[in-house]
Amino acid sequence: MRRGYGRQIRDMLTETIQTILRLKREKNALLLVHNYQLPEIQDIADVLGDSLDLSRRAAAAEEKVIVFCGVRFMAETAKILAPEKTVLLPRRDAGCPMAETIDADSLRKMKLQYPKAKVVTYVNSTAEVKAESDVCCTSANAVKVVQDIEADEILFTPDRNLASYVQRFTQKKIIPWQGFCYVHEQFRLEDVIHAKEAHPNALLLVHPECPPEIVDMADQVLSTSGMVRFSRESSAKAFLIATEEGLIHRLKSENPYKAFYSAGPARTCLNMKRTRLWDVAAALEHDQYRMDVPEPVASRARRALEAMLAYA
Repeated sequence: MRRGYGRQIRDMLTETIQTILRLKREKNALLLVHNYQLPEIQDIADVLGDSLDLSRRAAAAEEKVIVFCGVRFMAETAKILAPEKTVLLPRRDAGCPMAETIDADSLRKMKLQYPKAKVVTYVNSTAEVKAESDVCCTSANAVKVVQDIEADEILFTPDRNLASYVQRFTQKKIIPWQGFCYVHEQFRLEDVIHAKEAHPNALLLVHPECPPEIVDMADQVLSTSGMVRFSRESSAKAFLIATEEGLIHRLKSENPYKAFYSAGPARTCLNMKRTRLWDVAAALEHDQYRMDVPEPVASRARRALEAMLAYA
């Protein structure tokens, strides 16, 4: 009976995937999927990447409909960059706790405290916060953005760990908002030490959203797409990965003869994992859930995002 039940589940998943593929064709839709999504969502992606990859693809999309398998700020970003497109977020409740640590009023108050500072905002933020910023950045280009912007003081929101990492590469004064990614914050020094002891030949790849003591141990500090690229090009055969565990599925799929391990217990973003195949199918079938970013927030946020893309 259990074997029959398993076959039934597989048949349902296959049917759902076929429905998604059919609806994509019928509606001229593009499926953008973040590296932290569930394996079965990654496997049906038209574009699989990090926030910078997906932002650029959204801006250049020829398709009429964008289905964004990620969290809310990502779908908002796609809508801001492609306002003429229909942008769908399959799960309305897929938020980002770090993005929600700051709102526009809080940032405006911060700007009053530091009137000479420029605001650099991590793309992991709400549209309203982007609209109050001079330029956005991603983990891949944050250092370059801060180095190049014409200001001696930088208000960096919302991630204190990424701000700390960027501070290593500039003499400018960085004033961080005290937000953080709860997933990357869970990486512990003792866990990483034990992982290195268990896999002494593995290179440690660390996301800059991790705490500074984890960054200090890294062989490479990289965005998720940076990890994908480095793992592919490196002659090393084993890697410890300090980021959300969803990326490891992609790394293993694209490098079947290399080994990938979490740098300690696997860390999971519950919001990223909310999206299921049937949510994607429902989004396409019923045009749910549509993103809408009102003016003038959208146009002001767009300026900050387009400034970010100029650094890509």
